[in-house]
Amino acid sequence: MLLANPIDFDGAFPRLNRRLRLGVVGGGRVSAMQAMAARLSDRWDVVAGAFSSDAARAKAAADGWFLPEERCYTSFEDMARQEAARSDGVDAVMITTPNHLHHAAALAFLDAGIDVLCDKPLTNEVSEAEALVQAAKESGCVFGVSYVMSCFATIRQARALVMEGAIGTINQVHVEFMQDWMTPDDIAEAPHVKWRLDPSKSGKTSCVGDIGTHAAHLAQFVSGLKLTDLRADFHVCGAPKPLEDTAFMTTRYTGSVPGTLMCTRLAPGNRGGLRLRIFGSEGGIEWDLEHSEQLKLNRFGAPDQIISRGHGHGISPSVERLVRTARGFPEGIIEAWGNLYTEFAMAVAARRDGVSVQEGWLGMPNVQDGADGVRFIEASYQSSTARGAWVSIK
Repeated sequence: MLLANPIDFDGAFPRLNRRLRLGVVGGGRVSAMQAMAARLSDRWDVVAGAFSSDAARAKAAADGWFLPEERCYTSFEDMARQEAARSDGVDAVMITTPNHLHHAAALAFLDAGIDVLCDKPLTNEVSEAEALVQAAKESGCVFGVSYVMSCFATIRQARALVMEGAIGTINQVHVEFMQDWMTPDDIAEAPHVKWRLDPSKSGKTSCVGDIGTHAAHLAQFVSGLKLTDLRADFHVCGAPKPLEDTAFMTTRYTGSVPGTLMCTRLAPGNRGGLRLRIFGSEGGIEWDLEHSEQLKLNRFGAPDQIISRGHGHGISPSVERLVRTARGFPEGIIEAWGNLYTEFAMAVAARRDGVSVQEGWLGMPNVQDGADGVRFIEASYQSSTARGAWVSIK
């Protein structure tokens, strides 16, 4: 057994009887950051990887990860097959490849009975996303999707407040993700940028598929409302590019609640400019990624409140288990990734132990969230090509 019994679903996440074994598919910067976060959770050891289809590059990468040669693979198909056959094979894999490889890689591991945590967007096509939802259901495997912004403790607190009715009935949802790293005219030539602007790898969108999906998921996660319709305008605001670098959207949620969604990579001075504002009949909440330690709660007619991440002082017990340091000692994006890998570990361990998880215990985004994100991307693309017509998300 990996989990101690019985589990206290109201308390801190339990320790495991051993660290879980994690495999890496994809060798870029994102995989290194995620591995750092997985180790931070103290519930994972990285033991294998498929870093490149080129044998020399794969071996060099494996050396950098301190992995033995026999656990270094040049294809995810070989990795899935061989790791599934080992008594000490990986318990789960992270998939951090370019978008067009997500479907095939995830399917290979699901077919081998290995749990998956995949980067977003889940796939480039709705049909592929739906196929992964079905494959995950049939395999019984855990399938997480890396909408990591939902894993900040203050975001979990924001969701709890909204669910408790702290701002009343929601009447508006506004979210934006502003970055500036694509401002230089020659940025498209950078190696790590080329695939993001290549439709054969990035899909029909670039900015929307990358950061717009984070914004859409976050708005729905905190509000508890489903994004049902949108009208979108895609723009190339800087040097010519084959895909958009900016998008502006008018949105509609369950119950015809209106909102806005904006995303761009050409906003000088904005690095992690993800901002969420939700307004209701009795107040509102506001959150800013660049000031992620704090959540603003406004109750109409009363002084504004600033809730800071840490133990006590308004933080819900279910949120405290995601807190690592005391109030006043900052956390950040690596800790949010660590929270995602902690919840992923709990889900993987519970599946392998045959333990039924209590509803609401884990807030980890799953394969259905990933598929919803692909439908959002498709709807925004269809709207933009139709000159901003309203499109329902199906």
